[in-house]
Amino acid sequence: MQLYLNTYGVYLHVKDALFEVRMPQDGGGHQKHHFAAQKVTSIIMTTSGALSTDAIRLALQNNIDIIFADSSGFPLGRVWHSKLGSTTKIRKRQLEASIGPEGVRWTIQWLAAKLDNQIELIKNLKKHRARMGDFLDEKAAKIENLRQSMRLQEEAPSVDTIAETLRGLEGAAGRLYFETLSQALPPESRFTGRSFRPAQDPFNAFLNYGYGVLYSRVEKALMIAGLDPYVGFLHRDDYNQKSMVFDFIEPYRIHVETVVFRLFSAKKVNQAHTASLANGVTLVKEGKQLLIEKLNDYLEVQTIRYNGRNQSRGNGLQMDAHRFANELIGK
Repeated sequence: MQLYLNTYGVYLHVKDALFEVRMPQDGGGHQKHHFAAQKVTSIIMTTSGALSTDAIRLALQNNIDIIFADSSGFPLGRVWHSKLGSTTKIRKRQLEASIGPEGVRWTIQWLAAKLDNQIELIKNLKKHRARMGDFLDEKAAKIENLRQSMRLQEEAPSVDTIAETLRGLEGAAGRLYFETLSQALPPESRFTGRSFRPAQDPFNAFLNYGYGVLYSRVEKALMIAGLDPYVGFLHRDDYNQKSMVFDFIEPYRIHVETVVFRLFSAKKVNQAHTASLANGVTLVKEGKQLLIEKLNDYLEVQTIRYNGRNQSRGNGLQMDAHRFANELIGK
């Protein structure tokens, strides 16, 4: 399980070799919850809370990362054990691939998978929206054309030579995709394109927070597989930019988009889940709890058929990171 500590004044420490979470109650006193370290995969702290050095030590001893996130769910930093857990050959090969044709192949593979997922979701919308059939078919066909245009770039010598072309194709597909999702929602939940931090509407607020949760999961998957989160292929190598996280995450954004779309299309989101800011919209505690619960269920509880076995989507993501690392070193 993942522990999300997003209550003001929450305190995490250790008691009887267990994590103890103390949460303040409105009438005074504390509510206590206990968790075995062996059942915890990560700890995410998002608000004004505290944790003891004993809790940090127990987490490190059990390979549990502690993530500090901002109010939008985006990871600001993490406490992680110092062992690399893999051969440095992987990171050397990752750097080599980033400047050659191998990086082109992986980048286009990830982006094409992202567009495939968008097309599949749009086509699935037809099951309960027969009246929108022609509209959905048209949007799916346009995204498919953009995906084919991406594939035409596969012979490029390096990602740098086609980066702007790929970004343009990806951006065009994204605009078509989110326009389609908006039109398929109930009228009161529709939105005008993507908006980031801050979001300009509740749908984007949920989407941004979900992406933030996914970023931390992808970063951890890459590190477990022995990859360097900072050495990317497509995204720019700006200062302190985890470029590979932004590259590798692309095929998995669909998980967040599916969960958020289902919440809004089923009218599970109401005014109590968000709050207005001076220049946008943000999720409040109730909204974060709703999204985290549904996202964890989708990623960790539900299973899919993957490589001939029933796996959770979260396990599938980790297996893909290992496959990427192994292929880099010729395994």
